[in-house]
Amino acid sequence: MGFAEFERKKDEKIDGVIYDMSPSPGYQHGIINGNVYAIIKQGLKNSICLASIENLDFKYHPDINDDYLCPDVMVICDRKHLKGGSYSGTPKFVMETLSPSTAKRDRSKKKDIYEEAGVEEYWIVSPQGSVEIYYLEEGKYVLEQSYILQSDKEDRDYNAETEILLRGFPHIKMTLGEIFEGLE
Repeated sequence: MGFAEFERKKDEKIDGVIYDMSPSPGYQHGIINGNVYAIIKQGLKNSICLASIENLDFKYHPDINDDYLCPDVMVICDRKHLKGGSYSGTPKFVMETLSPSTAKRDRSKKKDIYEEAGVEEYWIVSPQGSVEIYYLEEGKYVLEQSYILQSDKEDRDYNAETEILLRGFPHIKMTLGEIFEGLE
């Protein structure tokens, strides 16, 4: 049996349906996730909260069924809900980076699941340079900020130095340029 057969296939289970997440999305997806994760991880140093990147299943209905999502980046602060490779509490922050095979699900079904679960802040990031930031307001997501990166300093809409912060962790800040660093 080869090594690849031992490796856990990345998938998600929504309403009892398993969605295969392989093959892995393009390298841009991983660069964006890594950039954001590194900044958040550093910002959470010496705190009870921790960040995960593409490696922790979020069981959003632990009492009802065994459905789960695997967020690209997630911040959790109640470690008592961690067990093995899964988490069954309420994340403080979730980011999904779009890929051609998941874009519709990230913007619809998964957004609804995070909203219903009470995730306070949800970011949808596109490797093409867009960032949508949703905040939970009275149980519903409101699109709070929306950006499209313009990294050409000569362009009047240049915004690579625009700073974004996590609402629940205002000391954690990153620029649009930092989110997409390494994609050029």
